[in-house]
Amino acid sequence: MEGLLFLAHRIPFPPNKGDKIRSFHLLRHLSKRYAIHLGAFVDDPEDWQYGEALKPYCASIKLLPLHPRRARLASLTGLLTGDALTLPYYRSRELGRWAAGLAADGTVTRGLAFSSAMTQFMPASLARRVLDMVDVDSDKWTQYAPTQRWPMSWVYAREGRKLAEWEARVAAEFDATLLVSQDEAALLQRRAPAARHKIGAFENGVDAEYFSPARDYPNPYPPAVQGVVFTGAMDYWPNVDAVSWFAERIFPALRAAVPAAQFTIVGSRPTDAVLALARQPGVVVAGSVPDVRPWLAHAACAVAPLRIARGVQNKVLEAMAMARPVVATPQAAEGIRAVAGRDFQLAQDEAGFARSVIAQLQTRGSNAAARDCILTHYDWTRNVSAVDVLFETAPAVAPVLETCPA
Repeated sequence: MEGLLFLAHRIPFPPNKGDKIRSFHLLRHLSKRYAIHLGAFVDDPEDWQYGEALKPYCASIKLLPLHPRRARLASLTGLLTGDALTLPYYRSRELGRWAAGLAADGTVTRGLAFSSAMTQFMPASLARRVLDMVDVDSDKWTQYAPTQRWPMSWVYAREGRKLAEWEARVAAEFDATLLVSQDEAALLQRRAPAARHKIGAFENGVDAEYFSPARDYPNPYPPAVQGVVFTGAMDYWPNVDAVSWFAERIFPALRAAVPAAQFTIVGSRPTDAVLALARQPGVVVAGSVPDVRPWLAHAACAVAPLRIARGVQNKVLEAMAMARPVVATPQAAEGIRAVAGRDFQLAQDEAGFARSVIAQLQTRGSNAAARDCILTHYDWTRNVSAVDVLFETAPAVAPVLETCPA
């Protein structure tokens, strides 16, 4: 088997959050055709134990520690060099030397960079280099900027500009660049018109057998409670903003109309701001749970009140796979191939969000159409196979990318 260098900004296991779900399925798929040499950072001490779980998919593994606090300090060097702060955040001479050595001795002939930051380690000598950018992260920083006070508003706006420059540059340099949705791909094409023919998308998937509503899950909610649930990593700022906005601005009116309503926040590492929401009547912070499926299965409604988002929200796809009614903002629904009003409910503002959730609580039903949508459009095996031809020596890139799910 030919060698393929797979570089990821975070260890692709366990597949329990958005980027790790996508990177793991991509890694597993490519391991069927290539001898994978994985280089990745570990930013959570709990994740060191999962190196063994990746061995069946890899010929070699290089894991490096990333301490977020130190990395944030290191990222400030970008202010002196003119780089996007994201690049020195992940900078590692050790990883660069390891990758260069594998390319120099012919161990690897192809490469996959997972996220734009990892392109800085990808040897230029490889026969084919593919970037899975996932999201146009620069736009997320641009969205952050107006929500912050100076000087952070300036820092975030600068990061949006600088990272956009880097994204356009690497899209031009790599043989193909993939994103999580056609919406994301179109945004990058507008920003990097010279590389337009090399930019496409492959969509995420959902393990529909795992996220099945047909199983009998224990009910984690108290008797007579009508559960409204949000799932996601609770140290991620857009998620923190989403649950804070929902709990403080939407949930009070909702609970006044439906006193049995309980808003439950499920996700690892809740920040102090998230924990403080539990002081509000009817709000519960469950934190990390061993299995999110019971919380979805017995919820009357899942909510995705994100005001800042990029890409496709796996939390929405998983709730749909469980045939749960979902109410989402336009930002949370962007890029999802589903029909608003049938597969999920779209809420444009606070009042509309409250009305939509109240309607779901009063109906207290499931949504078979949502699961049908997942089965139709979000099969991992089918979606990820679109990347295979991109690693061939000289594919016609534009037609190849057009065959990706659209």
